[in-house]
Amino acid sequence: MHINSDISRLKVHTYTVFGVIVLVVFFLLPFAALADGRVFNRIATFPVYLNTDMGVETVAEIVDASKDGNTLVYTDSETGKLGFVDIQRPDNPQALGAIDVGGEPTSVAVAGEYALVAVNTSPSFISPSGHLHVVHIGMQTIVATHKLAGQPDSVAVSPDERYAAIVIENERDEDLGNGEPPQAPAGLLQIVDLTGVPADWSIRDVNLDNLADLFPGDAEPEYVDINTDNIAVVTMQENNHIVLIDLATGTIINHFSAGLTDLHQIDTQEEDPALISLTDTLTNVAREPDGVTWISNEVFATADEGDLFGGSRGFTLFDTDGNILFEAGNTLEHEVVRLGHYPDSRSGNKGNEPENVEFAEYRHQQYLFVASERSSVIFVYKIKGRHHKPVLKQVLPAGVGPEGIKAIPNRNLLVAASENDSRDDKYRSVITIYQLEKSNHGKANYPTVFSKNRDDGTPIPWGALSGFAIDPRHEKTLYAVHDSFYQQSRIYVMNIHKKPAVITGEIILKDQNGHTVNLDAEGIAASSNRDGSFWIASEGAGSVDDPGRPVTSLNELVHVAADGVIIDTVTLPDSVNAKQRRFGFEGVASVKEGDNEVLYVAFQRPWIGDPEPNNSDDGGQVRIGRYDTASREWTFAYYPLEVRQSPNGGWVGLSEITALRDGRFAVVERDNQANTDARIKHIYAFSVNNVIFRPEGETFDVLTKTLIRDLMPDLEATGGMVLEKIESLAVTRKGDMLFANDNDGVDDSNGETQLIRINGVFEKSRRDTIVRSTD
Repeated sequence: MHINSDISRLKVHTYTVFGVIVLVVFFLLPFAALADGRVFNRIATFPVYLNTDMGVETVAEIVDASKDGNTLVYTDSETGKLGFVDIQRPDNPQALGAIDVGGEPTSVAVAGEYALVAVNTSPSFISPSGHLHVVHIGMQTIVATHKLAGQPDSVAVSPDERYAAIVIENERDEDLGNGEPPQAPAGLLQIVDLTGVPADWSIRDVNLDNLADLFPGDAEPEYVDINTDNIAVVTMQENNHIVLIDLATGTIINHFSAGLTDLHQIDTQEEDPALISLTDTLTNVAREPDGVTWISNEVFATADEGDLFGGSRGFTLFDTDGNILFEAGNTLEHEVVRLGHYPDSRSGNKGNEPENVEFAEYRHQQYLFVASERSSVIFVYKIKGRHHKPVLKQVLPAGVGPEGIKAIPNRNLLVAASENDSRDDKYRSVITIYQLEKSNHGKANYPTVFSKNRDDGTPIPWGALSGFAIDPRHEKTLYAVHDSFYQQSRIYVMNIHKKPAVITGEIILKDQNGHTVNLDAEGIAASSNRDGSFWIASEGAGSVDDPGRPVTSLNELVHVAADGVIIDTVTLPDSVNAKQRRFGFEGVASVKEGDNEVLYVAFQRPWIGDPEPNNSDDGGQVRIGRYDTASREWTFAYYPLEVRQSPNGGWVGLSEITALRDGRFAVVERDNQANTDARIKHIYAFSVNNVIFRPEGETFDVLTKTLIRDLMPDLEATGGMVLEKIESLAVTRKGDMLFANDNDGVDDSNGETQLIRINGVFEKSRRDTIVRSTD
């Protein structure tokens, strides 16, 4: 069904008259983009608790901007407020406060000097209610309120600001029966005529019943957007349906199913520990779209999040006749695997779960943005040619659970609101600000690591990086391990000559019988024997003094051949294992002392009997273990820890150790805090020369440490919130330092991995044999 025959004839006439121009633009766009060299980079992150209190849980869900682009307005459903942020300096956003809206704000859209805020006031699912507040942005005052027909969700304002469209979802009770519709009352669309002063605005209803084949008597509209012809496109997620409405007349001019799709080479299994296996197929998956945005007056895009029966894990481009012009298929899934952002815990559900889409034109380039709720990224596509082909340009890191995205092209800005907030879990609800800017060679600041494809064409899965080691023979090669979050332990082979770094291969660890193994690999060292073998520090689980977390495994040093086969396993003496706490091996370094290979191991926190933190001036002491591979003897010294400084408490411990030269080592010392609670992310060095490492039972010497670098400024410079788990460290022969965080396998994390290289931190080293003096 066509909107009208005049539009169709105009479309044909336009293509005929300007055909040559379109072809020229189509072929020149790629070259223009390359020459332009502009990319989006994150420049700031605003934790929305700054508009309330650090200890308050908040939810930044939907965000919009004032007409001049200087003020952001966002909904906070957790506190029942509409928040304001000053972004006159977008790299330094400032809190402007928040106002109560008398319920749960579900959406906001800007019209002129006003913010239109949809508020849910429903006492129950069967008695939905809500109102529309009209808020003067500059004065932060409510100037008018209009009663709505039920529980509102999405709000959109037409480009000419003549109309607003409000989705009245009247969502179902998922705990009622089998959680499926129909559940009365049905939803609808309300049209607000923005004529006169806000108090005089009138509202019209559009019935959406009996349109969809799925639950026709219970429409649950989800999202709405409006094009320049004042045609609203409405997604009905649970109904897997799309509706087009002429706002001037309130007439439904077309509607059609969002359809089904097939997915190949995806992961549909949720294992524990996790394992990313792109080997599964799903057929006839309902798209069940959530967010929607117009790309032109004839084409729109949907974020196919899914709900009851589906979730195609991608996005789709439709024309107004319901024809599919493009579908993402498995490409979003593969991309987040490639970037270490894949949420394996969602494999059996909806994978990366695209939540929302946004379209805008910047500097004569058309961009489509797709927000992935579970992978916490924003995909940036360029829309090219008359067929509106999306071409992936880059992927941006967001806060946990990005929901609302807003393009501000007049200021070359993009913002994303992320709704998940848990201070105890080290992440906060934030608004992330990106800027389109000139970049060296057109490269973006993120990602810092990605993986190449396996032979089957799927990307090498990775995440939860927990230890680094430079190849002593090839300076451009770095080895990394993941911790116990993933099963089937492996060593990643990484090319660090490139930026971003590239995971080019994987060495799967196996026992002598060829079976895969599951270690808690927290550190890796290339053997100083230069035979291609590795030593891996595997952390034990459980504490002997904690009945709630009994010991289930011991700390081990695992010697691994170049092909991944385990050669030997070394444990601590029984007298030391008897003191185990769950904060054990965190790193291992291999050096030559004379003709012997000697391993140094960093423990994370004090074990039973070790000096504990006891006052504001004492951070306690933690073991550095020394293992002589020739004598098979363990000896120890103490490393003095910093006093914790975070307002959120927590602890301070070690996360990595790497050998330098002449008996010196570098360690990562950090607190277990993130965001604005983080205080200690430091690199220290110490020397083992003139220090006697002693066996268990004797009094240990205490090492003297020297601060090399405070990593807090480096982490803040990424434009994001400070990441907690700095767990990997490597130093090249040139003295360059590389460090990275553990992204916890995208579990209670935004999945972000920052691999940061700082040149010239340490003196150059030839990795000479170390002859240690103990006189």
